[in-house]
Amino acid sequence: MSCIFCRIVAGEIPAGKVYEDDDILAFKDINPARPVHVLVIPKKHIESLAHVSADDTPVLGKMLAIANRIAVEQGSPDGFRIIINTGRVGHQEVPHLHIHIVGGPEPVGPMLKRI
Repeated sequence: MSCIFCRIVAGEIPAGKVYEDDDILAFKDINPARPVHVLVIPKKHIESLAHVSADDTPVLGKMLAIANRIAVEQGSPDGFRIIINTGRVGHQEVPHLHIHIVGGPEPVGPMLKRI
């Protein structure tokens, strides 16, 4: 198993877990970009958002549904941003679907740099 997130799910690599159930795992990013930066992953290996099927709808919904609770519990009660990078153009660095929850006490900033 070479996928780092699958190894985290398997307990082979420690992670700062903040939420876990039968289908998903959430843990603190090891290189946070904001005061609150949590990754939410499905326990089932799905390479990216480009690789989901209709069968994955329940876990995707669960990942989004738990985001507010995680953000509030981690210190971002006034809002947060969800980011899903997909593929090379989307700058996905780990080939396992994951949601970034980013926030904190101050605004996150503009969504994208203007070109």
